[in-house]
Amino acid sequence: MDRFAAVERELRKAAPHLLVDVVTAALRRQYDMESVELRLADYGMTTLQVVSEVPLAEPVAVHDSPQGRAFGAQEPYVEPRIAPGPATVHLPVTVRGDRLGVLSVTGPEASCSRVGLAEMQQICEALGHEILVAERDTDLYLLARRATRLTLAAEMQWQLLPGRSVARPEFSLGAHLEPAYAIFGDNFDWSVSAHHLTLTVTNGMGKGMEAALLTNLVVNALRNARRAGLDLPGQASLADQAVYAQHRGALHASVLLLRFDLATGEVEVVDAGSPRMWRLRGRDVESVDFDAQLPLGMFEETEYVAERLRVEPGDRLLIGSDGVYDSASEGGERYGERALGRSLSAHRLLPCEQVPLAVLRDLREYRSSAPLDDDALVVCLDWFGRQPSTGATSE
Repeated sequence: MDRFAAVERELRKAAPHLLVDVVTAALRRQYDMESVELRLADYGMTTLQVVSEVPLAEPVAVHDSPQGRAFGAQEPYVEPRIAPGPATVHLPVTVRGDRLGVLSVTGPEASCSRVGLAEMQQICEALGHEILVAERDTDLYLLARRATRLTLAAEMQWQLLPGRSVARPEFSLGAHLEPAYAIFGDNFDWSVSAHHLTLTVTNGMGKGMEAALLTNLVVNALRNARRAGLDLPGQASLADQAVYAQHRGALHASVLLLRFDLATGEVEVVDAGSPRMWRLRGRDVESVDFDAQLPLGMFEETEYVAERLRVEPGDRLLIGSDGVYDSASEGGERYGERALGRSLSAHRLLPCEQVPLAVLRDLREYRSSAPLDDDALVVCLDWFGRQPSTGATSE
């Protein structure tokens, strides 16, 4: 524990671009490691890209590599060896359920014992936290995440996001956007307090920068209203007024707002547009329909009303934008009619954070590999419920 505390202190004091150097020095000193390499997942979640001022190593695939195995399973993976010698182990770098990447180390076999792996995993957790803090001051880690250049609209959208996944004892949540490097109007946002999870899924009208600017306005208006203590209908109303004041009805945004009570599973919902939700309960998939209300910004001073439902432990919720469920096959059938439910059911054993990518892969196959003609956003939430031991007493 003292060794871990020393590394943690060194990471906190280090310059933002030197975090990998600090970890490398610590692992060489404490575990005799010969080499250390950090890779971060790209925006498309298809490759793991090396973090370096001058990248020399090629990216590796998330779904077909030793590093990807550790990333997907979220546990250390020791590469098999056919002869005595140094061992190579890949350790996931994850922060509160948000999968960032993988740290790969090579060194003496003795250092890869169960105790050694547990200690090095702790260092990875500390490294992950410091990466998120360091991104305020350096582009190094953001640059490592891109396999190609982002459009300006996509840059704005990714900077808005709270992360790509989050985990708490009561729930696990994962989300993904496509096309990852050219997204423009779709977005998701969440906030977790001691008692509530607030989740919003937004689909901004228009294309390119117009849609990105509109979604930025909506997301920040909703955050402002939430942080001011407004209830869910009040948050929708304030954002509605902000959009109308800016665009006078010429542009609007569709939003689905949900507020989960972590103790009871009671959910408040405001459906202000096109994002839709499906529920997997046991082996049964069903569409969860709400009373459709006006999108934000369509008319002046629209009033919104919250509906209620209840989630049960074991429920899986999937939310998709119209670019997902309205996408058509060559035969003209919409993905949301039957295929989306089949996809959700087929991937019921996957961890929550892997479901959005799996559903979007199925969507591409459904379209016979035809390129998407709209943003496609999928959010997946697994509800576990609160056990007495995880209860919190203060907001």
